[in-house]
Amino acid sequence: MNDDEKGKRFLELIDKQNNLQWSTIAKLSSLIKSKWNSTELQNELEELVEEHSKITKELNSLDENSSIL
Repeated sequence: MNDDEKGKRFLELIDKQNNLQWSTIAKLSSLIKSKWNSTELQNELEELVEEHSKITKELNSLDENSSIL
């Protein structure tokens, strides 16, 4: 992957990660309001956290030489 492709992918991942962060906050807020009693919200939150971790790993792999950060 050349630097332009890495840069484009980096920006796509940052955007996706930002959206996931907002979704995570919304789910977490809903879970708190439910007094932590919603298994459905817990599962959704877990999925969001897993996806966020995958994106973070890919972001880190794109910047293997600390060249784009």
